[in-house]
Amino acid sequence: MSDAGAREGAGGIEAEPEPRLKTERLKSAGVGSVAGMARAVELLRAGGTVAFPTETVYGLAANALDPAAVARIFAAKQRPGWDPVIVHVEGAAMLERVAAVPAELRDRAQALMEAFWPGPLTLLLPRTAEVPDAVTAGRRLVGVRMPSHPVARELIRMADIPLAAPSANRFGAPSPTTAAHVLADLAGRIDAVLDGGPTSVGVESTVLDLAARAIYRPGAVSAAMISRVIGDEVRVVTAAETPANAAPEALPSPGMGMRHYAPRARLVLVESQQEMLEEIAKHPAAEVGVMQPDDWDQGAAKILFRWGPWGDAETLARLLYFGLRNLDERGAKVIVCPVPAMSGGLGEALRDRLEKAARAG
Repeated sequence: MSDAGAREGAGGIEAEPEPRLKTERLKSAGVGSVAGMARAVELLRAGGTVAFPTETVYGLAANALDPAAVARIFAAKQRPGWDPVIVHVEGAAMLERVAAVPAELRDRAQALMEAFWPGPLTLLLPRTAEVPDAVTAGRRLVGVRMPSHPVARELIRMADIPLAAPSANRFGAPSPTTAAHVLADLAGRIDAVLDGGPTSVGVESTVLDLAARAIYRPGAVSAAMISRVIGDEVRVVTAAETPANAAPEALPSPGMGMRHYAPRARLVLVESQQEMLEEIAKHPAAEVGVMQPDDWDQGAAKILFRWGPWGDAETLARLLYFGLRNLDERGAKVIVCPVPAMSGGLGEALRDRLEKAARAG
């Protein structure tokens, strides 16, 4: 590992060209898995960067309490310094190192942790003095979650350090749901990827500001599910509510108004099968890719990704980024994608990700 590649300045992390690293592909199951996990722990303790599977997407981990290690995440991803990263923990003692839950939130926080941890819920809580500014982009709150993936939990437990870990992809691209996706974006820019197979949820965790009772990023844990636990209404804050031309660092959650999760191809969203067929007809068949629900007519399109049963939010979420990446790899110049109409939870998360991915750059 080298200290070259990133530095922390007055304005946050400044990304510089990352030297070419030998990115190791480590096993987390079967023969060689013990050695693979041990090597991942060794790299993290030495200040390195390791991509690892969670139940949502693959994350790019580094020691959350080491500013130089966190800087390597930003350099590898080419992530702007104003965009904070989530910290992954295992157990109450590790949580206490990074977050100081105020007395007025303690009961609600505990109830949510008991209901949804380990799992795809990130809580925004007051940070401790141990957390570097780079992790929170200088904000007073830190996003914390306890992942449920067994490889993620074992990695954090063995490393015995909280792990800063945004998605393991180039900034703005579709999040990775396999180790191959990680390597496609970050080979030579990170130390290792711990291969745990495809992720099961497929979209990022719900991000909840507990004090504000506001969800800044919808995920598998819905507002209704949270409301039932804490006994109070929770609202989803949408990008439409953010001020026009507001600087990202001024927003409660910086990514809300940005193009994100986007494939290389231009993404066109449609609301129905008829609208999809009309859009496909506007483009040469050899250039248009389609995220095609089962039993929908493909029209003249030649580049298809079979997305799954329409209305099955779990399947559609699990395969969303996989499908967008697949169509990119097969040479689509335009991707036509219907937007699921389901409300709440994963349905709302799918619409959120697709609307951000389709924004003009």
